[in-house]
Amino acid sequence: MTATHVEDHVHDQPMSEVALRSVAIEALLADKGLLTADQVQQQVNLMDGRTPADGARVVARAWTDAAFKARLLADSRSALAEMGISIPAETPHLAVVENTDDLHHLVVCTLCSCYPRMLLGRPPDWYKSLAYRARAVSDPRGVMAEFGTTLPTDTRVDVLDSTADMRYLVLPCRPAGTEGMSEEELAGLVTRDSMIGVTRLSD
Repeated sequence: MTATHVEDHVHDQPMSEVALRSVAIEALLADKGLLTADQVQQQVNLMDGRTPADGARVVARAWTDAAFKARLLADSRSALAEMGISIPAETPHLAVVENTDDLHHLVVCTLCSCYPRMLLGRPPDWYKSLAYRARAVSDPRGVMAEFGTTLPTDTRVDVLDSTADMRYLVLPCRPAGTEGMSEEELAGLVTRDSMIGVTRLSD
C-alpha cells in the first residue's frame, strides 16, 4: 500500500481520525519497505482469529495438570508454547495470576485498554470504558457486584493494572464438582469475564 491508497480509502467511505491515522501509518511503513500490506493484513487476521476460547483451553490445562500450571505461573511464554500458542519476544510480558478462596485478582488498564489479546481476542467495550477504568481501582467490589459477583469479606482483592509492557490473565478457581470432567468439557465452563476477574465461576 502506498500513500495514494490513503486517499482511496477516504473516498470509499468516511473514516474516523483514528482509522485515517492507522491507514497513513500503514502506508508509511510500506513506503519505507518495513512492512507490506499483506504482512499487516496477516497480523490483523491473526488477531481477529483470537477468542476467549484460546484462554479457556489454557485454564483447563492448568486445572488438570499441576506441573503445567506451575510452569504457566512461573513462565507463561514457555508454557503457552507447549500448547502451540506463540507469544513473540517483542510483545508485552504476560503474567498469569491464580485466584484462590483467599485472594481474588481483578484486571484493568487505567490508561487505555491493554489486554491479553493473544489469548482473549478483542477486549469488550466495557473494559475500555472510562467508568470501568476508574471504578475498578476505587471500588473493585462494587464493580464486581454489578457483574453479579459478591466475594466474602475476608477474601482479599488485588487490582492489577495492565500496561504497555505487562498483560495479565486470571486463572479462575476451578468450580466444585468438576473432578470427572475432561479438559475439553472444563474449557467450556471458562468465561472471558472470569479470566479478567469480574466474575467467579463458582458463583
